Amino acid sequence: MTAKTIGIIGGGQLGRMLAMAAARLNFRTVILEPQADCPAAQVANRQIVAAYDDAAALAELASTSDIVTYEFENVPVAAAERLARDVPVYPPPKALEMAQDRLTEKRFINGCGIPTARFHAVDSQADLEAALADFGGKGVLKTRRLGYDGKGQRVYRSPADSAAGGYHALGGVPLILESFIDFEREVSIIAARNADGAVACYDPAENVHRNGILHTSTLPARISGETADAAREAAAEILAALDYVGVIGIEFFVSADGSLIANEMAPRVHNSGHWTEAACVVSQFEQHIRAVAGLPLGSAVRHSDCVMQNLIGDDILSVPDWLKRDGVLVHLYGKTEARPGRKMGHITRLVR
Repeated sequence: MTAKTIGIIGGGQLGRMLAMAAARLNFRTVILEPQADCPAAQVANRQIVAAYDDAAALAELASTSDIVTYEFENVPVAAAERLARDVPVYPPPKALEMAQDRLTEKRFINGCGIPTARFHAVDSQADLEAALADFGGKGVLKTRRLGYDGKGQRVYRSPADSAAGGYHALGGVPLILESFIDFEREVSIIAARNADGAVACYDPAENVHRNGILHTSTLPARISGETADAAREAAAEILAALDYVGVIGIEFFVSADGSLIANEMAPRVHNSGHWTEAACVVSQFEQHIRAVAGLPLGSAVRHSDCVMQNLIGDDILSVPDWLKRDGVLVHLYGKTEARPGRKMGHITRLVR
């Protein structure tokens, strides 16, 4: 297969793993990332050190790439659209637009016939107070843009929690208040679609979060076959509506009756899909490269039960112990400084 060059916007661990998967399929990679010697650049062929919206850097990325993709959903939409005039950009910029604003995202998901938590747009302190009154004084207030891993949130657990100053406490930016949901567990599904419309879905993972950050993803999830099929069907609806190309991650809450309530989507490879590199022949990272490069999608069949666990901050100190264990894949991200809340790597333990 003739080597081509794939441009990747973003130089974190997801870009790193995409570059590694691309190399296995004989692709070269160019990373656009303002941080020099980022994790992705350590394994890529080249890095353009510049801001994501730098006009000259975008022109250089377009001229040196046959295809452009991205590793995170906060890529400026205007930058993706500019690139798309000169080179194919996958997933399409429309997916970025839908995912970057929680209000837009919720409305889009509902438009696909998929339920979410109830929500209100909050653009003032008065909006917040009215929304809380509608939800009985309870809910999760979030920034509409740029929040991740539990950041940019404020929780109102009872009517006794004061709403005073809540709007300005999160920066006085556009917010969304989401209602609480009764659920038994959280799951996510990783799905891929190519330009021909073929779809491949991995088995749903059951996720546990700590301090707003994913801690573990376990396969199989404790859900029925009907619930798993519903997750696959929801993913297919979303992918078709976006005319999507690439891998997507979609998170759900599972109710006591097995029904699903969508939480959010990520138009990229996803932390809760890292298990696929150990428990599937074709990982989510290779699947994404296949999809954006126009190659046939691979099998998403899982050959082993497993538990993926993130290594956060000082968890990196446990690596020597993990390396001594059988049936454990250790994957480190090339980060030299361990900070609280920082993802340093992950392990996936096969369960036989």
